[in-house]
Amino acid sequence: MSGRRILALWCPDWPAVAAAADKDLSPALPVAVTAANRVLACTAVARAAGVRRGLRRREAQSRCPELMVLAADEDRDARLFEPVVSAVEEIVPGVEILRPGLLVLSANRASRYFGDEHAVAEPLIDAAASVGVECQVGIADELSTAVVAAKVARLVAPGDGPSFLAPLPLSALVDEPSLAGPGRADLVDLLRRMGIRTLGAFAGLSRVDVASRFGADAVRAHRLACGEPERAPAPRGVAVELAVEKVCEPPINRVDMAAFAGRELAERLHAGLAAAGVACTRLLIHAVTEAGEEHSRTWRCAEPLTPAGTADRVRWQMDGWLSGKNAAKPSAGIAVLRLEPVEVVSSGSLQLGLFGGAGEGQDRARRAVSRVQGLLGGDAVQIGVRSGGRGPAEQITLLPWGDQLLPRADPSAPWPGQLPAPAPSVLSTEGERTPVELLDGVGHPVFVTARGMFSADPRTLRWLKKAWRVERWAGPWPVDESWWDPVLGLRAARAQVLPGSRDSDGESPAPALLLICRGGAWTVEGRYE
Repeated sequence: MSGRRILALWCPDWPAVAAAADKDLSPALPVAVTAANRVLACTAVARAAGVRRGLRRREAQSRCPELMVLAADEDRDARLFEPVVSAVEEIVPGVEILRPGLLVLSANRASRYFGDEHAVAEPLIDAAASVGVECQVGIADELSTAVVAAKVARLVAPGDGPSFLAPLPLSALVDEPSLAGPGRADLVDLLRRMGIRTLGAFAGLSRVDVASRFGADAVRAHRLACGEPERAPAPRGVAVELAVEKVCEPPINRVDMAAFAGRELAERLHAGLAAAGVACTRLLIHAVTEAGEEHSRTWRCAEPLTPAGTADRVRWQMDGWLSGKNAAKPSAGIAVLRLEPVEVVSSGSLQLGLFGGAGEGQDRARRAVSRVQGLLGGDAVQIGVRSGGRGPAEQITLLPWGDQLLPRADPSAPWPGQLPAPAPSVLSTEGERTPVELLDGVGHPVFVTARGMFSADPRTLRWLKKAWRVERWAGPWPVDESWWDPVLGLRAARAQVLPGSRDSDGESPAPALLLICRGGAWTVEGRYE
């Protein structure tokens, strides 16, 4: 056996599996998780029906009409992964999380206990199965090779990493986001156009040529293809004074309190790291409860952590401890929270981009936004999060910058009468909506009947003191919400209209409009520009 062996435990399709478990859906149902209208992950049942990662939502639903589509949620993924981590750590301590759904640990430590590497996988798979999760295990000399091996459930013999990787396609470089930089997909596309199809062919390139032509992330990808470690073999030791600690008064027993404490500790930690000229690549989160219970978890990252990334991991971990189904859930509030950088690299060894380091622009923007928020008040700077609703304005919840991004309503819930995609690019507020008239072929007003249908086909649109011929239209979509509440109640109907050229002078067409009818009067709710 070689000196260092790494074991990776991978839960396939974890975002989709976690989303289904959170909604108590049957594993036999096809489920997909989407972000920005594209599929991020799907279950094996959905994949068998033709759904693939990267598909547009509508294309995925056309391939699998019974597909359950749920929104991506990193907090949910981390919270539901915590029971898996706890179950594995009861067997082998020293677990490190690469991301929710993927963890690594020392195979040497586990094999010494179980006798050999072949006997390690089964108890770990059984531990994950005990909390209702399927997983695969891979073992290799290097971390990235072990992760790739876990995707195919392989135990790679010592020294055989390069030969195992050589025939694999280049897609292995982008299959695992925790090991890939932001430009990895572009690198793979470029290599394919150069005629390079396998990891072995990529590994055959000169390291000097890769570094000079493609940049820092390409060097990391080349190390992966060659079966070499991504980090220095002897990481720099961490001084004790870099760790930060907070005594929580009152004790933390809610996730929002944990998020606030996490942001404060993250800023303090990174201020100390910056002063020491180092960056953190492996972070230990340690918590002590009022009852004296101690909980700790290590997070490993492919890129050096930023303050926002550190705060996110603290929030995810605290959410997993406080809100998850973990058997070792704290019995009392968190009294002490501690962050300790387990592994750091010198900031001088980081290869920065031409216009700054990774995340530097984002950090500068965050500091500027926080400064504006401090000057104008907490509610003066808001960020939109996708929410549930029928109209386009209802589908966005505005929250103060820095708050937990919780939508007002569940976007994955059924919303009868919901306006179909795409949403209008420009929305009008209630007081800014301009009135319009919809007329039929003989000049009579078009209204929505009690059956939710047009009284006649729209032929003419009068808007901005001009008459436009209606080329196409869609709808109406009637809405009858909260009929019992005179303030919040909404009885209306929406329609999409595409005006053509003006009948009088052939003026260029107006933009497509989203109209809303309330009390028998039509107004412009949005424009498609």
